[in-house]
Amino acid sequence: MTFEHAEAMWLDERGEVTIVELTQCSGLTAEEVRELVDMGVLVPSAESAVDPTFPASSISAARIAARLRNDFEVDARGLGLALTLLERIEALEAELRAVSAQLPRRLRP
Repeated sequence: MTFEHAEAMWLDERGEVTIVELTQCSGLTAEEVRELVDMGVLVPSAESAVDPTFPASSISAARIAARLRNDFEVDARGLGLALTLLERIEALEAELRAVSAQLPRRLRP
């Protein structure tokens, strides 16, 4: 029998992470993170010349990007497009849930 070690981390969405922490948590390289920043997919909350910081919620997006890169060999531009589309899908699903919640129970899907 083999056991696999899993790492867990409690994320506080109000927290901040450095680019080093983001790379450690996601598996992306610093260069890949910078490319995603240049494309506007990851947005630093505090831009400094030396060490930008990111909202802790960026860890989820960076992990998805790393998984896409590893599983499907998606390049940086593809990662940017995929993350943008996934973010849009999440926003539309949230909007649909909000509208659906306003419908009478008998009309809900």
